[in-house]
Amino acid sequence: MSRKRKLRPFYRRLTRWIGLSQLIVMALASYLIYLLAEEVFKEEEFDMYEKSLKVTEKDVRRVLSDVYVGATNHVPEIEENLNHPDKMYDIMQRVVELNPHIRSCGLSFIADYYPQKGHWFCPYAVKDEDGKIECSTIGDSKHDYLNAAWFTEVLEADSSYWSEPFMDSRDTITPLVSYMIPIHNKQGKTVAILGADMSLYKFSGRLMRGLSLKGDTVHVSYRRGQEEDEDSANQNGYTFRTLKEILGSFNFIIDHDGTYIAHPDSGYVIRKNYFELAKATNDTIDDHVGRLMVAGKEGIFKDKEGDGCHFEFFDFESSEVYMFYMPIEHTNWSIAMVVARYSIDALAIGFGAVFLILVGLALLVVRFVGKFVVKRATRPLRQLAASANEVAKGNFNAPLPQLKHYDEVRLLRDSFEEMQHSLTHYIDQLKDTTASKAAIENELKVAHDIQMSMLPKTFPPYPERDDIDIYGSLTSAKDVGGDLFDFFIRNEKLFFCVGDVSGKGVPASLVMAVTRSLFRNIAAHVTEPDEIVRTLNDAMAESNDTNMFVTAFVGVLDLENGHLSYCNAGHNYAMLIGKLVSMLPCDPNLPVGVMPDMTFTKQELTIEPETTIFLYTDGLNEAEDPGHALFGVERIIRIAELLVKEDKNDPTTITNQMIEGVHRFVDDAEQSDDLTILAIKYGKRR
Repeated sequence: MSRKRKLRPFYRRLTRWIGLSQLIVMALASYLIYLLAEEVFKEEEFDMYEKSLKVTEKDVRRVLSDVYVGATNHVPEIEENLNHPDKMYDIMQRVVELNPHIRSCGLSFIADYYPQKGHWFCPYAVKDEDGKIECSTIGDSKHDYLNAAWFTEVLEADSSYWSEPFMDSRDTITPLVSYMIPIHNKQGKTVAILGADMSLYKFSGRLMRGLSLKGDTVHVSYRRGQEEDEDSANQNGYTFRTLKEILGSFNFIIDHDGTYIAHPDSGYVIRKNYFELAKATNDTIDDHVGRLMVAGKEGIFKDKEGDGCHFEFFDFESSEVYMFYMPIEHTNWSIAMVVARYSIDALAIGFGAVFLILVGLALLVVRFVGKFVVKRATRPLRQLAASANEVAKGNFNAPLPQLKHYDEVRLLRDSFEEMQHSLTHYIDQLKDTTASKAAIENELKVAHDIQMSMLPKTFPPYPERDDIDIYGSLTSAKDVGGDLFDFFIRNEKLFFCVGDVSGKGVPASLVMAVTRSLFRNIAAHVTEPDEIVRTLNDAMAESNDTNMFVTAFVGVLDLENGHLSYCNAGHNYAMLIGKLVSMLPCDPNLPVGVMPDMTFTKQELTIEPETTIFLYTDGLNEAEDPGHALFGVERIIRIAELLVKEDKNDPTTITNQMIEGVHRFVDDAEQSDDLTILAIKYGKRR
């Protein structure tokens, strides 16, 4: 009877509820997204401006570094040619010619250093705006640098430093800063001061790089003191004001007393002081920020709520501003970026407006298209229910909601109720299996991490020593493995070992852990390698119910004289890589753990400095390619000989080249055994 009830189409109710829900949700979402966007975009903008300021600071330091390097690199040449005064002009010219940031360079000698040149002698080179370099001598009674404060201070301090900003005495309108370097004669006496000058006008121009105004590059015409005509000055001021209005930000640099080193408006450079301008305002916030800057602090200045502050000092049409500031490393300067609040809020406001427009359009589209789409989308439900009813024959006991309306969804619900019975058992089994597998995998991962933590993993292990260099690598074929290596220094002797436990997986990893611990404990008290192996063998053979054994190579290297004593217990022969490549002779001892009370032989030799002891497990020489061919000892020797020929016998290179070589050989074949390499280079005798 119920099957004959009239269906009330589901798509009609679904369309109505979707439309109403969308209206409510979109209205709330629009408001919440706007609030969230305002905070998110503000943080993003803060991060962007901070990064921008750091990039500019690095750019400034790069310019200063170029000036420093350009001047310093010529000091040895100057000191070598002090007996040739006329060569100093050529050197000054090269300093200016080779460094685009150095505007001029002068070498001021102490009084009467060259009697034939007079009381003053200062070879000087300057680059004009066309790039032409002019050389001259600028020392005379009118340009008495001998009594200048900068000259006497550098002579007294006898150290290099950046000068205070000053105006060029030649044209009296170009602000400069100079890097001063004392020049010494062969007796170590300071005889001259090298000064590399950088124009602060061009330096200020770097702050404008990358900014654009209406799609065009911004060019700031720098004023030439008081000689610039009024129209040019107005044009320059207009450009700066326009930049503030369009970009909402600008950068400037001040030195330790507040003098402007760089500013988009060139009229500020040297001629104006931050603190003097700040005193003319009614508020004290700008003074406080200035004190933070000259104190070398870094940060963002904003109010307690995270909003901008109103600075009378910076005119952004009464807008609140944020101020980002940081010191410039290796100087007593500080750089700042002033950003108007409206430039930061604009992105969030714009996003909100665009989002509301898009939401409105989307609602209109959904209203007209939704009804048609939902109607078509629900049409297959009856077929789906019929198909599911044929497939589902099990027992699924999870409860299903009781539906009030008799429609296509009700038919689908009835079909899934029948599927419940068949799926319950399958899902329960799948959960148990998945949980068990996940637990095993997690335990194996923990075991692998524990195993790897027992091995040395910091390379180079002894960076403070120049007589030993070590590098080791272990790659397990499974989650856990049976290879091991270890080393430590006691009484200026390096104790080391490499081992390979028979078998793989968890049993081998447990034996590996025991072997490594026993080696550490025994070698801490026993010096001879054969005694270490013998004691290790007795300890492992005593309770070896699983009949597992370990091939091991144990060595003791005297770091004072290069004497190497070693014992090989059934392990692969070690290799010496120095001027030549040779196999280390080894006696045929049994592996460790085979039987107790075994005697192991000790072998000795002295290795030359710059020789590397190369140890490995059979995961290297027995690695197989897809055709089951072995990598072999011959390939190991060929790689080692090639590295010797190229003078690359350091442990890291040898290990990496061996691993790379075996990877190329095996191609995509599965790793069949643990691969362990330990390379020890004896540096030099103490």
